[in-house]
Amino acid sequence: MTSASTNDIEFRSVAKRYGSVTAVSDINLAVPKGAFVALLGPSGCGKTTCLRMIGGFEQPSEGTVHIGGQPMNGVPAYRRPVNMVFQQYALFPHLDVEQNVAYGLRQMRPRIPSAEITRRAREALDMVRLGGFGKRRIHEMSGGQQQRVALARAIVNKPKVLLLDEPLAALDKKLRTAMQIELQSLQRELGITFVLVTHDQEEALSMSDFVCVMSTGRIVQMGPPQEIYDRPASLFVADFVGKTNRIAATIEPGAGAVRLANGVGLAKPARANGTTGSVTVALRPEAISLVRNGSATLSGTVTHRIFLGSSVEYSVDVEGLGDFLVTADRRSLDERDLAEPGERIGLSFDPNALHVFPA
Repeated sequence: MTSASTNDIEFRSVAKRYGSVTAVSDINLAVPKGAFVALLGPSGCGKTTCLRMIGGFEQPSEGTVHIGGQPMNGVPAYRRPVNMVFQQYALFPHLDVEQNVAYGLRQMRPRIPSAEITRRAREALDMVRLGGFGKRRIHEMSGGQQQRVALARAIVNKPKVLLLDEPLAALDKKLRTAMQIELQSLQRELGITFVLVTHDQEEALSMSDFVCVMSTGRIVQMGPPQEIYDRPASLFVADFVGKTNRIAATIEPGAGAVRLANGVGLAKPARANGTTGSVTVALRPEAISLVRNGSATLSGTVTHRIFLGSSVEYSVDVEGLGDFLVTADRRSLDERDLAEPGERIGLSFDPNALHVFPA
């Protein structure tokens, strides 16, 4: 673990229990200053509990949480250098936009002069590109604009850490993509550490500097998005982050090959790392090429086709192995046509694209 001086957030052997239920167990986590970190995992994995312990809404049952090198156990939420953007934004409908943003400043003691509060509130609105919207009522703002009001309210106090609890979940896909870019730009501009909780893999991979994958209350892998996707540490990570094909296989001790469940032998992938016996190999859909003519690693029958515009997803039934998901660029076969359900097709891939895990 890096030294406290380089981290804005540290969890040191943290556990949280609710009666007999353990929500998180033995969490050790270091978030560097100015980083954008995503806590990613399925419902019930403990990611929101971790976020709430950073924010001071929950206290650890064991271990310590540090912010800026200072232990935070027992420190209430309002005394922490942290602000939070909630999933439902929690804006005050009876206040206008500027009053919502300024609300936290007006609660501070000693009191801040009114002119300074107005200046800082308008500055925060400018940062989220809502300058000139200060006198509007909340119900007059779109969903994306309301989210930016919530962001302005969170950054107006200049917190050391900004917590984001699935803030994009209520937005449609196009607006969600636009807001992902907005959040990235804002984080880089402010230099504040952002911690995002999400169960959306695409959101975590596209926005963050580091992804922390959680399962059953523990961290199973943390690293840059590309590392998480390209070098998953476990079958769970390979399965949860993105899409993957799972194939039963065996590797005999000393053998230079992996044998799939249908008897097809492939060169032993470099990522096998000495694993032998019964294994599960994971293969990303985009690592597979469709082949109409020429040699192929496997062959099967197209059962389903989903047109996605720039790409096409196919389900291909391979005898002895089951269905394979294949994501193909529209030019990967012949730009004039697509594979049809019922068509026999070849599947080709580099054996080094396989990730090998104990069965």
